[in-house]
Amino acid sequence: MAGPGHTTAPGRRRRSPAHDRIPARRRLKQPLRPTPHAASSRAPGRRQPRHRHQPHATNPGRIHPISFDHLVHRGLLHHLDVFLRDSEKIHNAWDLYSDEHTDLDGWPHDDHAYGLRQRQRDADTAAAFETLGAGARHLLATAGIQLPRLPPGSVQSHWVYRLGVLHTALDQLDALHEQWLRTRDGLPADAAPGTPAFDDALAEHHAECWSYLDDWATHGHIIDNINSAARHAPSPLAPPPRTAPAPAPTAGRTVEVRR
Repeated sequence: MAGPGHTTAPGRRRRSPAHDRIPARRRLKQPLRPTPHAASSRAPGRRQPRHRHQPHATNPGRIHPISFDHLVHRGLLHHLDVFLRDSEKIHNAWDLYSDEHTDLDGWPHDDHAYGLRQRQRDADTAAAFETLGAGARHLLATAGIQLPRLPPGSVQSHWVYRLGVLHTALDQLDALHEQWLRTRDGLPADAAPGTPAFDDALAEHHAECWSYLDDWATHGHIIDNINSAARHAPSPLAPPPRTAPAPAPTAGRTVEVRR
């Protein structure tokens, strides 16, 4: 663990080989984790081990709820769109701040201020996801039903992979939420919101969640893409188009056939 005042130069975000096969939404400098003064006891730049992303189809035994109410589904898609817009604004603001407050090698001019600003980014992203969080599994389950029924020509090859990323990220967010509840319950009785003990623990929780929330900000749009493709795809139950029969020749009328 790094001691006080020790920081690590932020490098590029580590990308898996699969990311190289799909368009990148954005490329950020790897931000420093909050410094000890900004309530993070982890070494700057370190990230917790990530589980390998698995396609959602390889998750036997897990049944996700699906809403058959089209109005409910449209409402959840609206929450997704709002999150995608808000997260984009948060990232753009962070990029601007990071570019203006780091040197050419990516080192912050002020470690403490940089850590506090990063902490705000993490909290804002978590808040933006709150409305979507309750319906995220409904959206994933619906997309998982829609995708195999689409005509092959309307399916993008990376959709299955990206759905797997979203499933894995949501699983990790759920696990981190349970971990946060245990941490919160273990705080001293006088550790209320607004006290350093509570705020520092919450900031650490947000820091752990941020990369998984960023997965949703990066890949979440494919749920809209799949839904749009499903709405425009012909129904497999639709009858074949009917052709009008050729009119019968009128009695007593001679039809000339050219040879």
